[in-house]
Amino acid sequence: MKKIPLIVLMAMVCPLADAQRVDDESIPKGKVYVYKQVDCVNREMEIYFPEGHDASKKTVPGIILFHGGGWGGGNRVAFSYQCDYFASRGMVAATVTYRLRTKEDRAAMTDGQSSKRVCIPDVKSAIRWFKQNAQELGVDPDRIVAGGGSAGGHISLLGTNNPGLNDPNDPEGIDTSVAAYVLFNPALSKSDANDPEVDFLQHLKADFGPAIVVFGSEDKWLINGWTAAAAKMKSLGITSVEMRIAEGQTHAFFNKQPWKDITLIAADEFLTKLGYLQGKPTLSMPKTGEALSVKS
Repeated sequence: MKKIPLIVLMAMVCPLADAQRVDDESIPKGKVYVYKQVDCVNREMEIYFPEGHDASKKTVPGIILFHGGGWGGGNRVAFSYQCDYFASRGMVAATVTYRLRTKEDRAAMTDGQSSKRVCIPDVKSAIRWFKQNAQELGVDPDRIVAGGGSAGGHISLLGTNNPGLNDPNDPEGIDTSVAAYVLFNPALSKSDANDPEVDFLQHLKADFGPAIVVFGSEDKWLINGWTAAAAKMKSLGITSVEMRIAEGQTHAFFNKQPWKDITLIAADEFLTKLGYLQGKPTLSMPKTGEALSVKS
């Protein structure tokens, strides 16, 4: 029997309703797909395409971003602005809805288990769906970038480096590795060491791909989490990770202007160096002088 393409199959099973969309005309809107359904609940991916993109004629790099919210809140709309920008620069850009942990999840965990683990199977499913449908989307499967903000940065790292926590219903033979990362204050914690499934440091290897990581200098997650990851990267000889610091800024600073554009410009320049974008950023640095500093 001929296989129905996953995009079509999902549309038949789950209407492409966007129940989580904030009703705000100022928020850019992409095309919503359902990448899987769990207990009749749609897991949605909102995709932004370059203007005039023809998947039958050209493949372009893709980027898939996961929102923050403490593993139990937040909304994919958080990255609509960034995805709209990356699409304007020639990428197929996606922002994802994933399962959020609940009080019941916290209560159900056994000793040593973190309830953060419930988010990660959806990350892996979303990346597999993106790859499986790369031809229909016009995405180069070898040039997919992953990332996110805060908790979303954390789970994007685990979803692409931890071989465990797979959804048993995912298609076989599609790995979740990516070519690069764009990370906005990823929320790594020393307490993650209590549960290897959510501890990025226990899955970090010397072949970790290129990444740009942005933090506010006053962000507790930088001091108490990322510092250890950076030290391990140095010990493994990883030199492809670029750090950018916003002096005096705290957690989630990138969600507000002018930092939203400043961090996008930095990400754009990083992706241009990788050959994923062409030309100069189309955003402008603020006249008020704010800028990111480079941390070696």
